[in-house]
Amino acid sequence: MDWMAWTWPTAAFFIIIVTTLVIFSVLAVKFPETPRKGVLGMETTRGDRLFITLLGSAFINLAWLGVVSVNQPYALAVCIAYALVVFRWV
Repeated sequence: MDWMAWTWPTAAFFIIIVTTLVIFSVLAVKFPETPRKGVLGMETTRGDRLFITLLGSAFINLAWLGVVSVNQPYALAVCIAYALVVFRWV
């Protein structure tokens, strides 16, 4: 891990992202999905909702860091709630 001066939390983050992408790829092959229309009025698939969740979570964390700058674990709770909303209604 010294080749990029990564910390363990950074490495864990990317490992989780890669694991999530692998799981979603396996799910897409094993259980094909037809797009569904949510409250935004656009058709989305599992992968689309994952992308929306990851992008939104990045903005939530950046905003949390800029406004609050402490208690980052609470931002994780907000991101999890956001992910549940996206996967349920978007």
